[in-house]
Amino acid sequence: MNKKEISEIKKQFTPDNCAITRICGCYVDGEKNKKTEMVDAFLSLPEEERFKYFEIFRKTLSGTLGKNLLNMDFPLDSEMPGGGQHFFLKLRTSHLEDPQLLEQFYDKIIETYDYGENYLILLIHALYDIPGKSSDNLEMFDASDEVYDYILCSICPVKLSKAGLSYDSEENCFRNRTRDWIVEMPDRGFLFPAFNERSSDIHSFLYYSKNGEDLHEAFVETLSGCPMPMTAGDQKETFNMLVEETLGETCDYELVRNIHEQLTAMIEEKKDDPEPLSLDKHEVRTLLEASGADDEKMEAFDHNFDEVAGAKASLLVSNVANTRKFEIKTPVITIQVDPDCADLVETRIIDGRRCLVIGIDDNVTVNGISVAATEKAGMEPSSAEAAESEAAAAKIFYDGPAGQ
Repeated sequence: MNKKEISEIKKQFTPDNCAITRICGCYVDGEKNKKTEMVDAFLSLPEEERFKYFEIFRKTLSGTLGKNLLNMDFPLDSEMPGGGQHFFLKLRTSHLEDPQLLEQFYDKIIETYDYGENYLILLIHALYDIPGKSSDNLEMFDASDEVYDYILCSICPVKLSKAGLSYDSEENCFRNRTRDWIVEMPDRGFLFPAFNERSSDIHSFLYYSKNGEDLHEAFVETLSGCPMPMTAGDQKETFNMLVEETLGETCDYELVRNIHEQLTAMIEEKKDDPEPLSLDKHEVRTLLEASGADDEKMEAFDHNFDEVAGAKASLLVSNVANTRKFEIKTPVITIQVDPDCADLVETRIIDGRRCLVIGIDDNVTVNGISVAATEKAGMEPSSAEAAESEAAAAKIFYDGPAGQ
């Protein structure tokens, strides 16, 4: 699913567009005991409650594609009787009206979900009459030819509200506040089937994780049978390792800066594209070559890519590039530069040592205090010092390529 398709489903979680037919839930304590269960026609709930549920369901479809939201494809064996996809399909087809299937579903989650506190399993069924679209991309509500029949699961932590004082209006005084068990925004969830190309795709589902670096691999694989892809952090680490192993000693500051600029330009060019931008082996090779990688070093690229990432791996650009900051680190100093101003930092050999040189102007602060960026009166620099200060007023010595 892409951003537009996810947004289209999220729009159903509003009073005017609601297509939810049924809601079920199971409240589980920290000892994995079922405390209570519920089954309701969603539209029969009080309006205030429906609004709270809408917020939870929208959150289950929120986040960054490739980080918090992952498109998952079922392996073939998962579609056989007893497999994860086969079970999801039965659950969807039942419209959540089969108590035995619901109990099996709750049991599967309780068995595999590693969470030591109370939580609520929410499951809804909905029927979305997909409007057709004209050639100019306008919706035609009278031209629907498919109903998107789906289920959405949200797993929400339930935590005790904080202790405190509250105002008692009847007694006109402050008293100890009653602590309640509060349903928080979801920690995990999924949408089945996927809404790919604005149509049902029973061979895929969309998985949500609040923490993109903690995907609960065992939970997903046991529940669905799908192997987990690399996390965003793993993709970033894999890309960095690939660059370092391929370029070796030629991996200098300028080349890494060029890679950053190339990635930033790619993101800007595709910013309106609903599909997440990804890089396969060929595209990573092209990126490195365009950034100035040495031809001799690139001879080992294919082998390094297969070893580090996997021959068929694809890395999301949003996971391997950081367009918000440009960071330079040495063992004792960290510098963060506006990505648009990365060219203000350069490398030079000064007094026989390799240095990072930062061009500065009169607007310099240290610990929040404005300082002079020029030489003190009465202190005449040597010709060599003058040449250096003409180009820069800050030097950082380092013994290897920036970023290592």
